[in-house]
Amino acid sequence: MSAVPIRIAVDLVFYTGRKGGTESYARGMFPALAAHDDLRFVGIGNRELAEQPPDWFPGEIVTLPVSGDNRVAWAAAEMLAVGPRALATGADILHCPSNFGPAVRLLPTVVTVHDILPIRHPEWVPGGRSRGVQALSKASVRAASRIIADSQASADDVHQLLGRPMADIDVIHLGVNPVDALERTREPAGRPYVLAGGNRMPHKNFDKLLEAWTFIPAAERPKLIITGSHGDDPLRPVVERLGLTDDVELRGWVTADELADLYDRASAYAFPTLFEGFGLPVLEAMARGCPVVGSDIPVLHEVGGDDMAYFDPREPAAIATSVRKVVSDVDLQTAMAAAGLKRAATFTWQRTADATAEVYRRMARTR
Repeated sequence: MSAVPIRIAVDLVFYTGRKGGTESYARGMFPALAAHDDLRFVGIGNRELAEQPPDWFPGEIVTLPVSGDNRVAWAAAEMLAVGPRALATGADILHCPSNFGPAVRLLPTVVTVHDILPIRHPEWVPGGRSRGVQALSKASVRAASRIIADSQASADDVHQLLGRPMADIDVIHLGVNPVDALERTREPAGRPYVLAGGNRMPHKNFDKLLEAWTFIPAAERPKLIITGSHGDDPLRPVVERLGLTDDVELRGWVTADELADLYDRASAYAFPTLFEGFGLPVLEAMARGCPVVGSDIPVLHEVGGDDMAYFDPREPAAIATSVRKVVSDVDLQTAMAAAGLKRAATFTWQRTADATAEVYRRMARTR
């Protein structure tokens, strides 16, 4: 007789398709979980998913009448509505994959904590949102049966700042799709350029990256292309103040295909962040054969190992030196690209999914 399948309800109330890393996690891992025949999934979605059901989710979607773009409604649904809705589906386990979950545990619940930036660095959370996000983070982590952390650095933060024992936390790294980790053919890019991307929150540290460009002599200065903003880019006044309008291109939000093309022709990817829960752009760049230069912080060593170049993200001159070294040396770029491809190939979404499936099974056994 075959084992009774484990029923997993997945909280997708956050998902809109425009939120970066947490959504990359969902799109990457849940299709890979479909390979586990003993698991059955139902998603708890929002209005956006009701209008356009995701083709990457391995199960049906039931919806709550909220928008993932409405922060207040989304937070209220996370705290109060997701748990009862999951219970009504007959789920054995609830998985909340985007930092937050119910304030009261109605069934065994695992929360994936990508980072706790609002608690570690509340000064970097704009718009006066830090207190509300802190409260939601604390309630979610307190109520969860288990925590999945993207990195050891995030696990340490959850333990030190939120008091969860390390025995309650599973460290499961993120991944990239194996089909991405293929050696590319470099195409001439004309003027060399360095790619960077991310939201415009303070910890992304783009001001220091832009300042670093002023330390590179104009005659050898590569173009800097920065993606990731919605609407009017707050970096534009900085670019103008520094006199870099001919050297910096602010692309805003780009599609996955556009981003892949940018990776393929870039001399390097720059990641000047001051804080991350993991650092998925490092892997994504490596998987496209793009050399990475990034911040000398512990979590990026966890991701990039010895296969990327590091700089002090608070020192523009140090950033400039690292960028110049890589951009000026094609042989170094080739060696870094090859090493990065090999490293990225060890971080797969299937590996992430397999480890997550084991968390579900342990929870089911101890229920």
